[in-house]
Amino acid sequence: MNSIYSFSVEGIEDQQIKFSGFSGKKILIVNVASACGFTSQYAQLQELYEEYQDQLVIVGFPSNDFGGQEPGSNQEIRSFCKVRFGVTFPLAAKIHISGPNQHPLYTWLTQKDKNGVLESSVKWNFHKFLINEQGVLVKSLPSSVSPFDDIILDWLNAS
Repeated sequence: MNSIYSFSVEGIEDQQIKFSGFSGKKILIVNVASACGFTSQYAQLQELYEEYQDQLVIVGFPSNDFGGQEPGSNQEIRSFCKVRFGVTFPLAAKIHISGPNQHPLYTWLTQKDKNGVLESSVKWNFHKFLINEQGVLVKSLPSSVSPFDDIILDWLNAS
């Protein structure tokens, strides 16, 4: 399976997020946390989403796997994101990014034998994955890469 389109995940508001519905758009997947040094990236992600929403979908995946920095419930996370950062991009329900209970989507994102492109590992919160308009994984970026880094902007502005 080399496309993300076969995946759907539970949304933070008890809805299903079906990746097949994002066909034709670029997708930025990021694992998020409310009490992390990178949490301010929520504001940048929201700004990026607003600026490019005709061609980009951002999906945030809350997880408590790194440093226990997302201890809240789905309701608390949703409220924090909306009130503090005005987040309107889709958020999944809290999941495991790594370890023995790793969500199948993150298994696909991190294992070349599943995604057909690259092997990667998520080392911290706000790690980013870039998916092209055909649902194919393009790149994995560490937490330190800002949502407005040239790598991401160049990818978004490429035809």
